Amino acid sequence: MSGRVPLIGITAYPRVVDIVPQPTLLHTASRAFVDGVARAGGCPLILPVGDPALAPVAVGALDGLVLPGGGDVDPSCYGERPAPETNSTDRSRDDWELACTWAALDLGLPLLAICRGCQLLNVAMGGTLVQDVTRLTGARHGWAARFDEHVHEVRLDPGSRLAAALGTTVIGTNSLHHQAVGRLGTGVAPVAWAPDGTVEAIEVDGRPEVVAVQWHPELLEDDPLHQGLFRDLVRRARTPSRDTQGRATA
Repeated sequence: MSGRVPLIGITAYPRVVDIVPQPTLLHTASRAFVDGVARAGGCPLILPVGDPALAPVAVGALDGLVLPGGGDVDPSCYGERPAPETNSTDRSRDDWELACTWAALDLGLPLLAICRGCQLLNVAMGGTLVQDVTRLTGARHGWAARFDEHVHEVRLDPGSRLAAALGTTVIGTNSLHHQAVGRLGTGVAPVAWAPDGTVEAIEVDGRPEVVAVQWHPELLEDDPLHQGLFRDLVRRARTPSRDTQGRATA
């Protein structure tokens, strides 16, 4: 794999767009994710939502995977009923991305999970979500109009892989979410927190190839620190070290 441009998959966001002659379902990815991967030296590939049975085939062709942001994960995925604030769910996307996540974990594939992706990773590991952060903590986390600004600080566990990758234990972040990691999944550890205690990043025991953050580094395009998460992903995708079962060992 060393010496060639790594292929980095980005799972798509299905949405209906008015295209002549009729509204058409498209499988899209934000330019910011595509550009983040490309600037870091990877080749971005958009993965349309498909049959979950095909996820191992799609993911098996990749060198790394990005789970991006988007609508809320359907609470039925983690055994709960939707709260009034839960919206924009898409169970077909959930099932596809869960299957892609499990396939990536089986292969030990470098994985960067962002916002919804971070939440989905926790669900994939058997965890739950906070369906509305403001209702739980009273703090606002949805600052969409300030998508490219630092709106609060995040404190990182000094011993975390994330802190090592970023080279800091305190970082200013944007914030565009209203849900967050709830009960932790099996092997999941929180490694970053907002001032109100909301979990802002998680890691998985024995999975150094996995990085998951709640904020949106792809939208902080002029911030080298945040763009470092994409560089870290591409570096790991370019030079992985795996055991005989395909799992990353470093």
